[in-house]
Amino acid sequence: MTADTAQSLARLAAERVDHRFKGLPPDADGLTVAELAGQRRNLFTGGFATPVLALSAERLEHNLKLMETYAARHGLAFAPHGKTSMAPQLFQRQIEHGAWGITLAVPHQVRVARAFGTRRVFLANELVDASALRWIASEQDADPDFELICYVDSVRGVELMDAALRDAGATCPVDVVVELAAGEGARTGVRTETECAAVADAVAGTRTLRLVGVAGYEGEVPKADTERVTAWLRRLVALAADFDKTGRFAGLDEIVVSAGGSAWFDAVAEVFAEIPELSLPVLKLLRSGAYVSHDDGHYRKLTPFNRVPEEGALEPAFRLWTQVVSRPSAEQAFVNAGKRDAAYDLDLPFAQVIRRDGAERPATGVSVTALSDQHAWLATTPEADLEVGDWVGLGLSHPCTSFDKWQLIPVAEADGTVVDYVRTFF
Repeated sequence: MTADTAQSLARLAAERVDHRFKGLPPDADGLTVAELAGQRRNLFTGGFATPVLALSAERLEHNLKLMETYAARHGLAFAPHGKTSMAPQLFQRQIEHGAWGITLAVPHQVRVARAFGTRRVFLANELVDASALRWIASEQDADPDFELICYVDSVRGVELMDAALRDAGATCPVDVVVELAAGEGARTGVRTETECAAVADAVAGTRTLRLVGVAGYEGEVPKADTERVTAWLRRLVALAADFDKTGRFAGLDEIVVSAGGSAWFDAVAEVFAEIPELSLPVLKLLRSGAYVSHDDGHYRKLTPFNRVPEEGALEPAFRLWTQVVSRPSAEQAFVNAGKRDAAYDLDLPFAQVIRRDGAERPATGVSVTALSDQHAWLATTPEADLEVGDWVGLGLSHPCTSFDKWQLIPVAEADGTVVDYVRTFF
């Protein structure tokens, strides 16, 4: 950790706890985050108010170590997608666990990362905003250790970037990778290899941009399955080899080839192992991001570790603790967390456990059927033992929309002892 990073993270620990942060103990107002963490309060008896989102200390550490080991085993560099959490403390822990840098999506996120000392950023988007490019140019000029790579996916985009950087008086070129689209009807990216070459030629015609590789996102392959994803990844590798053969990477130290969301990184590892010998070393950059907290829904179903179980298994690290506030009938109950608190864009939360009088048991016969702004609707079968006042622990789907609802998240050990707090910036 650099001195600048340590100083920036120390400022987070010195922040005062108050009404801005949901679920924290009201009697903690005025304490610094470090002071509150030092008290090691219990999540269930230490004054926390429902709803409160908690991150498992043990599962978080397990997931960090697992992906570090996975990347090393397969010869991959790793730039996890930080927009999942937007938590500088987690960025730093990922870097301490071997990450090359952090992947982000928009200029604001890069500013957050830079404010906390992140040295390497992969911006998985074409950047054509002139004010943001001026800021990037100033960051690069001021700090020779700052490395940024971003997408280009059109000649027009290259022209806009070049004009903005020339107007800014940039002295260092911005490194770019041509984004190969995942197919017709997919999201961003260049659709054909011929168009990729035209974009690369446009980059070569500037002094403000430098082509360093190719990249894309296999998660957008239409009707994705192993065969289709693998075929697209081989197109990406072939594009890198063709660009190298035609001398487009002359003068570099390495060639960047990057892909990898959280659903198909096994395919990325397999195909990247097939990259032929090129004229320069290849930085095989994986960008999976949702692994930090994992989830109980979307990614749990899609994780490549389900397909290759001998590689290990990620563990869901989030639990949203709610409280039963209404039990209007034997078939229905309501808890005090809704769309403002729980991810709901892909799957509803999952009722997992019930706590009463310090005892915890499975939430048998309890399921979430809908979310209102501040209530979850629970359906209860005859075997459900549920009363007003009970705490209900919910598993969540899609961590990308869980982190953004909570600005300060307790990190709790298995017995409920809160050992840290993670600050997010969305």
